[in-house]
Amino acid sequence: MRSAPHFSLRSLVARLAVVALAAAGTLAVGTAAPAQAATCSGYVGLTFDDGPSGNTPTLLNTLKQNGLRATMFNEGQYAASYPAQVKAQVDAGMWVGNHSYTHPHLTQQTQATVDSEISRTQQAIASAGGGTPKLFRPPYGETNATVKAVEAKYGLTEIIWDVDSQDWNGASTDAIVAAAGRLTNGQIILMHDWPANTVAAIPRIAQGLAARNLCAGMISPTTGRAVAPDGSGGGGGGGGGGGGSCTATLSAGTQWSDRYNLNVAVTGSSTWTVTMNVPSPAKIIATWNIAATYPSSQVLTAKPNGSGNSWGVTVQSNGNWTWPTVSCTAS
Repeated sequence: MRSAPHFSLRSLVARLAVVALAAAGTLAVGTAAPAQAATCSGYVGLTFDDGPSGNTPTLLNTLKQNGLRATMFNEGQYAASYPAQVKAQVDAGMWVGNHSYTHPHLTQQTQATVDSEISRTQQAIASAGGGTPKLFRPPYGETNATVKAVEAKYGLTEIIWDVDSQDWNGASTDAIVAAAGRLTNGQIILMHDWPANTVAAIPRIAQGLAARNLCAGMISPTTGRAVAPDGSGGGGGGGGGGGGSCTATLSAGTQWSDRYNLNVAVTGSSTWTVTMNVPSPAKIIATWNIAATYPSSQVLTAKPNGSGNSWGVTVQSNGNWTWPTVSCTAS
């Protein structure tokens, strides 16, 4: 449920102070604070789904006050209802992505319906001043070959997440802060536009990232991983991720009713280790062209076996068709 933001006199004074400092050139609004920028050893992607809403001004203000930038995955219906807030997201230094028009289970829809959901949202966001999105987050993280085909038609990169804050499920502020504390370089966290506990967690999330020399970055449309706000650098931990001096890129292979193949191409090094995290309850049931070990039931570690840098896996979906995430380290 979305409600209009409540501003106390104290918060209003704070907002006016931020504006005044920005006008005087003494505060970098919408960008990382200089002290944080100087110590960035990696980047993470902060993402907020289901906006914009009446809560968006409070969220944006809190992000700006804490020197954080984020990717806002907007629903088309709300972009159409709150166009000024879409523009405000961009003006605050945020990036805007597509999260479908009405948030349906896309894997249960026809291709025509999926196309309508995505295309109408592209138009609604662009019309509101949010630019043409390059990133798409499928509702519920549910995807399949039909969804991926429509994404490709509109030049969209599919973005799931590495860490789920559970803010949509009533997670406490402490739990949301703890979830953000699990992020590593290149990884992405799922949060939402509307929960009050999420807004309350933001200052502590900023402190936690700074303590670990991590900064909030953009999500690369090329790799789907968090990188520096100017698009440089790279991080591991996800589909098409990179770490060290190598990059692992996933592409779709054959799909059956209960399983699918993924092809993996490694570039940048011939001596690499790729870690693949498989979302439960899916399982890897076959591999080829690698030396494979399994540190845990949901994790595959792949190393070269003399067959080159192209390899693959067969994943038994067990009802979860979300692709695994990958990170690459050169050795």
